[in-house]
Amino acid sequence: MASRRALQIGGVTVVAGGAYYLYSAGGNPSVAEKKLERDASTTGARLQGKDVSGKEAQKKGELLAKEAGATLDRTVDSVRHDISKADKVITTKMHEAGSKLDQVKDDGTKKLDAAYKETSKDLKETADNFDKTVTKKTSEAKSGISSWLGFGGK
Repeated sequence: MASRRALQIGGVTVVAGGAYYLYSAGGNPSVAEKKLERDASTTGARLQGKDVSGKEAQKKGELLAKEAGATLDRTVDSVRHDISKADKVITTKMHEAGSKLDQVKDDGTKKLDAAYKETSKDLKETADNFDKTVTKKTSEAKSGISSWLGFGGK
């Protein structure tokens, strides 16, 4: 008897449901059938945990947007960090290059000064030797000429 009663309740429910869809479709059976299929699909998706209603879609969209925003923020932060590191490396390398340039300049200046001093020393020695030689030779020439002319002191 319970089985018969369940069949009667099920039958009444099916007829009432059909009447509802036919009434909401304005008496057009094909539109009522499409509404029934859409509702059945939505109900099936809800039962399977795949609710695609507008609110659920909006929530999923917001969640995806937040995840995408977080990923974008992480990427931007990573790029900023990499740029900062590169800037520090470039600054360090520039300072190192400047120090090396100053060192090379100082070494070059020291070598040039040393070469100048050495050349000056050699030039002065050569000039002094020339002057001594000229003075000696002049002295010898004077005594030679004086002795020819008879002025030499014997």
